[in-house]
Amino acid sequence: MEVTDANLQLLAGYLQQTLSADPNVRRPAEKLLEGTELQQNYPVLLLNLIDKAQMDMTIRVAGAIAFKNYVKRNWAAHEDSNEPDRIHESDRNTIKTLIVTLMLHSPLALQKQLSDAVSIIGKHDFPKKWPQLIDEMVERFASGDFNVINGVLQTAHSLFKRYRYEFKSQDLWEEIKFVLDRMAKPLTDLLQATMQLTKVHENNPEALKVIYGSLVLVNKVFFSLNSQDLPEFFEDNMNTWMGAFLQQLAVDVQALRTDDDEDAGVLEHLRTQVCENICLYARKYDEEFKPFMEQFVTAVWELLVKTSLQTKYDALVSHALQFLSVVAERPHYKNIFENPEILARICDKVVIPNLDIRPSDEEIFEDSPEEYIRRDIEGSDIDTRRRAACDLVKTLSVNFEQKIFGIFGQYLEILLAKYKENPAANWRSKDTAIYLVTSWASRGGTQKHGITQTSALVPLPEFCAQQIIPELERPNVNEIPVLKAAAIKYVMVFRNVLGPQILATCMPHLIRHLPAESIVVHSYAACSVEKILTMRDASNATVFGPQVLAPHANQLVSGLFATLALPGSAENEYVMKAIMRSFHVLQSASMPFMGLALPRLTEILTLVSKNPSRPHFNHYLFETLALSIKIVCQADASAVSSFEEVLFPVFQGILQQDIIEFMPYVFQMLSVLLEVREGTGPIPEPYWALFPCLLAPALWDRSGNVKPLIRLICAFIKQGSAQILALGKINGVFGVFQKMIASKANDHEGFYLMQTMLSYYSPTELEGCMRQVFQLIFQRLSLSKTAKYITGIIVFFSFYVIKFSGGQLVQLVDELQSGMFGMLLERIFITEMSKVIKELDRKVVAVGVTKLLTETPEMFQPQYAAYWPRLLQALIDLFERPPEKLAGIEVGETAEDGDGGYQVAFAQLTHAQPKVQDPLADIPDARQYLASAISKFSQARVGELPTLIAPLEQEYKQMLQKYCDQAGVPVA
Repeated sequence: MEVTDANLQLLAGYLQQTLSADPNVRRPAEKLLEGTELQQNYPVLLLNLIDKAQMDMTIRVAGAIAFKNYVKRNWAAHEDSNEPDRIHESDRNTIKTLIVTLMLHSPLALQKQLSDAVSIIGKHDFPKKWPQLIDEMVERFASGDFNVINGVLQTAHSLFKRYRYEFKSQDLWEEIKFVLDRMAKPLTDLLQATMQLTKVHENNPEALKVIYGSLVLVNKVFFSLNSQDLPEFFEDNMNTWMGAFLQQLAVDVQALRTDDDEDAGVLEHLRTQVCENICLYARKYDEEFKPFMEQFVTAVWELLVKTSLQTKYDALVSHALQFLSVVAERPHYKNIFENPEILARICDKVVIPNLDIRPSDEEIFEDSPEEYIRRDIEGSDIDTRRRAACDLVKTLSVNFEQKIFGIFGQYLEILLAKYKENPAANWRSKDTAIYLVTSWASRGGTQKHGITQTSALVPLPEFCAQQIIPELERPNVNEIPVLKAAAIKYVMVFRNVLGPQILATCMPHLIRHLPAESIVVHSYAACSVEKILTMRDASNATVFGPQVLAPHANQLVSGLFATLALPGSAENEYVMKAIMRSFHVLQSASMPFMGLALPRLTEILTLVSKNPSRPHFNHYLFETLALSIKIVCQADASAVSSFEEVLFPVFQGILQQDIIEFMPYVFQMLSVLLEVREGTGPIPEPYWALFPCLLAPALWDRSGNVKPLIRLICAFIKQGSAQILALGKINGVFGVFQKMIASKANDHEGFYLMQTMLSYYSPTELEGCMRQVFQLIFQRLSLSKTAKYITGIIVFFSFYVIKFSGGQLVQLVDELQSGMFGMLLERIFITEMSKVIKELDRKVVAVGVTKLLTETPEMFQPQYAAYWPRLLQALIDLFERPPEKLAGIEVGETAEDGDGGYQVAFAQLTHAQPKVQDPLADIPDARQYLASAISKFSQARVGELPTLIAPLEQEYKQMLQKYCDQAGVPVA
């Protein structure tokens, strides 16, 4: 594909079509571009189009997005698979030559996309394959053009921000050192020059906005470069940086103040980032930061006192409070806070104003309930004022517990008394009181179990009885919804502290709030019910089992389904999860409600499949369906046909319309239906109509489909192996194996598929394919050997020996290359057997190797006899030593092959998981199996065993004798 005007116009036309609202125009254009992207010069053509100033801006933006996605899909795809590189080497070099300059002189709309592309390339190539990137970026600092400088800083921020969270490693240290050697001084010089420019341009608001924007980015890059360890250069220049930070905290540029109450301006962003930076230093580099600590405490304190309650200051206040919390944690700064007057002022001037619910919070409660819930119960409130204020109080209470308890105990009494005077007018006071107790009383807990330890601020069960249950008992569930939500949240958070008796009192009240008009209230009610139903007692039995829940079941199930009909909650994930949990607890007691539930669930599935937008809701919907199938079919296996009748049309629609979000779920559901059918007769025709589609290569290119598709094909094999053979589809199944075995991420799925084939087909039926299977296995071994792959080979070959024979294994391997079976024993079995981790896999290996040792004549012939004692020693090691951990990906992990752009990840349905089947259920103990096999062998081949075991080390001979004694059989 040449870079010509004609091709540029052609590409522009296709990009224009991808913006069409008409899927009949958009999809063919998307497919065509996808098919073209692997041609040489395609990315260069895109970059040329993006650079054409005369081209329509929407097409240039579409081109920039297409380029970013192309890089995301293809840049590193070859690194994790055996596929050839999708990008031509000349294109890689041209991209790296052009992209930085193009990014920096492009308009902002393009600059963002190209900056992301640079970051993706940099993540894989920088610094080893692209060392010149950093020099090219630093050179632009001298340009004086702040639009260019900000582009460089934005890219540097994108590139270096992973230093904030990556695990320490030698490669990471070397990379950071490489960057610091080239970036630390220029960045410091840029800081000083930019600080100077704030004075030069103090009367030019437009220039100041850009200049202060640069300072925000400089501070972000500083944070990333200092995140792993304190670099020597920054330590030597701490006065420069800390002086600048103090100035930035104090600066107040009238021209940069914004009228907007909600969106933070550049000054707010700058001060927020400064607070993050000094928080990092206070937390990690305490000793070096010590000389500046008091100045910053004063500066942050003054900033907090003069900052108003407007939403735009939320992030700033939150990070400022976090800084004070970090300082308060350190015993050597105790003196700063020791004075009772200082503590009282902190509580009065900083903490209490930031604990109260504000009008803006109430607006979010009403207008953006999902955002409110995310902040309040899902833990995304990390940057909220309320959370930060509570965290500061918790920290202070560690060192000054009695003083803090005294202050807040009084404050709590005042708030509750104020509410009692006039509940309708002063409900916010009680909300603050509940929030204070809920947030601060927790000293330990998890999302799953709730709070398990508490402080002595208030006795929690008493507070619940006196202050919470009266709120839940009020007849009008729509009265003061914010307070209702706070009361329900209290029960949910402290469920493990309150005890079964109080929870039993609360349960009917929680169910009663399911029809509440407020989305937050009925979501909290559903969430609380769900979490209470997961609780277990000391004996691991559910606290609210079917007998306890049964009296409430009718109101609960009907209430939850009714909640889904309320405005704004048609796809409420908390409600759907509560339905799933209720069915799970009730089990067979849920049968009376299935007549209501199943048509409604199917109707919901039909609706959401038209536009999947709530992944959590969709997941719990499929979980509920899978659970319903299992409950109903356990009682009546023939009911499976009713499910098929109702669900098949919906599933077919999802597959025909290629609704990628739902396809992994549909494959799991089909597997469940097939597995429920096991033993009830042949697989019905609608399944077979679907089977050829499952082998289509396009389905397997999506990583999320792989695991559920393998399981579904295995379900077909288990129940319809003869028909697959009759349909002539067995080669298609081998094609799937070929694709799986070539992938580092999915090779274990290939082995699982092939083991299923071995279980359900005879050697004669597989004769034509097995040679090719073995060739593929050894080919992949020579090209790309991983620890996971090697254990997969060991388990598969052991399984092959069990199902067919050791002699057939030796014959097939040696047909590929003479004497190769010896190499397989030497380099794979004997050295790597101990790395097999899973218990069932270890059993398969033990039995397979036992059969090699005792039932395979080739093992006693001169060519391979020398391996016999070593293989037996390796087997005894497998029994006696704990499994070694694999390096890299564990068995069963489904990491993606490279970064292939957006793909729907596989989400395992808990209630659709297959039963783990032991293929060797008739062999309870592999050690005893070895002992019996050795004993039979010695009796059949008299006099040979002593010669074979003679080279064994003494401890191994003793272990073998021990196995035989335990099995009650003689060794020889």
